[in-house]
Amino acid sequence: MSIFDKAKDKAQELLGRAEELYGESHGDAAATVAGEANVLEAEAEEEAHRRGEHPGDGAPAAR
Repeated sequence: MSIFDKAKDKAQELLGRAEELYGESHGDAAATVAGEANVLEAEAEEEAHRRGEHPGDGAPAAR
């Protein structure tokens, strides 16, 4: 996993957490759910990168 992939995944996770907190504090269910989705997607992509796969296609990453 490259440093750029790691940084992108972490940024997406942080953005998702911020959106989730915004939704909770403002009573916006759509923002809360969208934030949770971003967090889960970022975590899944990070795990796929750790396994050496490209997220979403199941193919091994080029090394």
